[in-house]
Amino acid sequence: MAGAGRKLFSALALIFFLAFLGFVFIMALASLLTPSDGLLDAPFSDNKIAIVRIEGAIMDGDDIIRQIRRYAENDSVKAIVLRIVSPGGAVAPSQEIYSEVKKAGRKKPVITSMGTVAASGGYYIASATRRIFADPGTITGSIGVIMMFSNLEKLMGKLGLGSVVFKSGKFKDTGSPYRPFSDDDKKLMQNVIADVYDQFINDVARGRKMDVEQVRKLADGRIYTGRQALGHNLIDELGNMQDAISAAAKMAGITTKPDIVEETGGSYLLELLLGEDFKIRIPGQAGLASGIYYLWPAW
Repeated sequence: MAGAGRKLFSALALIFFLAFLGFVFIMALASLLTPSDGLLDAPFSDNKIAIVRIEGAIMDGDDIIRQIRRYAENDSVKAIVLRIVSPGGAVAPSQEIYSEVKKAGRKKPVITSMGTVAASGGYYIASATRRIFADPGTITGSIGVIMMFSNLEKLMGKLGLGSVVFKSGKFKDTGSPYRPFSDDDKKLMQNVIADVYDQFINDVARGRKMDVEQVRKLADGRIYTGRQALGHNLIDELGNMQDAISAAAKMAGITTKPDIVEETGGSYLLELLLGEDFKIRIPGQAGLASGIYYLWPAW
């Protein structure tokens, strides 16, 4: 019986030991697969500059806001550079990011580096930063608002289909794909556009320290190259991302080479195996639902 007891005890001890090893392995793997934010790459550095990338159509601002807030609250990060490659997107997330950028800018320098395109909502966010860099051929501007709707009424008629709608007011189904816009619908929607457009212009004027009417003259939806935008005071300087980083370091009072930190969207393990340039990117949404946008739709 004593021998059987010892064997049972040994078996239980082995099971618990293996379970403990499994737990340690899972925790270690989870740590390795956690998205890399770069902050641990230079743990003793107080001269970090954080890169936050805004890429593709802006349909949700939560992740970008989280990054900006985290870097703004970290004292070892002395400045933030937004790298914007975006045609804009939905109004609300663009406004939320704009607001967070303004808050961060009260704590430390936040500047923009524009890539291939930084138009409409992309430009809107950039206007909240202290300084804007763009390449000469960057496409920017497109200051304006657009609403897009589909109408399936004729198609449904060809298919012999129809719709029955019960509503509490005449505007409740405005924008429905099953009926055309009435004159009252068009007037209502144009008033909505005008109000959101006014918000856009006022925020850009505030961010760029320009007169509202000066911005309005530039805000008919047209796009500008980086060089044209410079002539209209929509950006501050022609230059690439490294130029923007150098300017951010100078604004932050960094006299040595800054340490660059960035969330890659990958993981420590994958970067170890595939190299530090490995990144997982989530492409912009190709098809956009009906709604109201700060967007350059040609992108």
